Amino acid sequence: MEDDAPVIYGLEFQARALTPQTAETDAIRFLVGTQSLRYDNQIHIIDFDDENNIINKNVLLHQVGEIWHISASPADKGVLATCYNKTSDSKVVTCAAVWRMPKELESGSHESPDDSSSNTQTLELLCHLDNTAHGNMACVMWEPMGDGKKIISLADNNILLWDLQESSAKAVLSSSAALEGKGQLRFTSGRWSPHHNCTQIATANDTTVRGWDTRSMRQIYSIENAHGQLVRDLDFNPNKQYYLASCGDDCKVKFWDTRNVTEPVKTLEEHSHWVWNVRYNHSHDQLILTGSSDSRVILSNMVSISSEPFGHMVDDDELSDQEEQHQEEKIKEPLQDSVIATYEEHEDSVYAVEWSSADPWLFASLSYDGRLVINRVPRALKYHILL
Repeated sequence: MEDDAPVIYGLEFQARALTPQTAETDAIRFLVGTQSLRYDNQIHIIDFDDENNIINKNVLLHQVGEIWHISASPADKGVLATCYNKTSDSKVVTCAAVWRMPKELESGSHESPDDSSSNTQTLELLCHLDNTAHGNMACVMWEPMGDGKKIISLADNNILLWDLQESSAKAVLSSSAALEGKGQLRFTSGRWSPHHNCTQIATANDTTVRGWDTRSMRQIYSIENAHGQLVRDLDFNPNKQYYLASCGDDCKVKFWDTRNVTEPVKTLEEHSHWVWNVRYNHSHDQLILTGSSDSRVILSNMVSISSEPFGHMVDDDELSDQEEQHQEEKIKEPLQDSVIATYEEHEDSVYAVEWSSADPWLFASLSYDGRLVINRVPRALKYHILL
């Protein structure tokens, strides 16, 4: 089988929630949450065996309601959070909770699935992020690189910072902030920055992107009209502390330097419908992944605004005189940004794209019809970046 060929998995349920298992850095594992109104919802644990190009799956029941958002603990392989719908007093409310999967499923298994592995198991509820006073939960973010004890949830116009205590059996609200003003004051998404000692988050509401300091819970920057329509998603450059990507219903992906937010540093206009997701590669931040309602996943090489705008830096000592001259000629010219590949394996809106936390060259995308596709960065480009 050719190395770059996609691997496709059908969930048989509609789905929009996807996360890599962040704490697992040895095995390639993604978690997918379903959105079914008729049946019990499920979390599918997808283990990808890259040597044999096959997917092993385990299914966990998530009986409380359809899953809108899922995120995995950065510290504990077995713990995850979901935002889900439930009906209470004939009103639909979106709640959030922290769960633990059964111990034997915490680590990736590479056995081929036999009949016993298709038995569904149940998630253990650790705690609810109680939001009755604060409105509908949009998303839950774990403190990056943290010990899995700090979590932020966005509910309507509130930012809620929780401390998970007693082995995550209890969530204590430690501080909060509310969005005030006119217009649509509901958060659509947020991201916790891995920089500045993890004291900053960015949020999206309507067409505005805002930065917040988690210590004072005060706003530190605001990008009004970041997009012409609703902002759908955000992500921080893992290697450049002030760089933030946003995407939205104006079909654009924009890159910002949060020290000067009057203009985006760069804009991508490759999608023909709403862009739901943008993700920086964790190791090679020039690689940007986007997913859209145009059913396409686009991999872009945004090298000019990456941490290595002149390509891979080589230590001078390693070069002979001739090579050094050649290297100097090469370094004068920053590399060109380009679209690397457009992936068309989906037939429905792509609601989620995520890089693997174990393999920097591998990513998953999920469309609403429950199709999960695992793809790799094209080999030619991979070696070009490494060399």
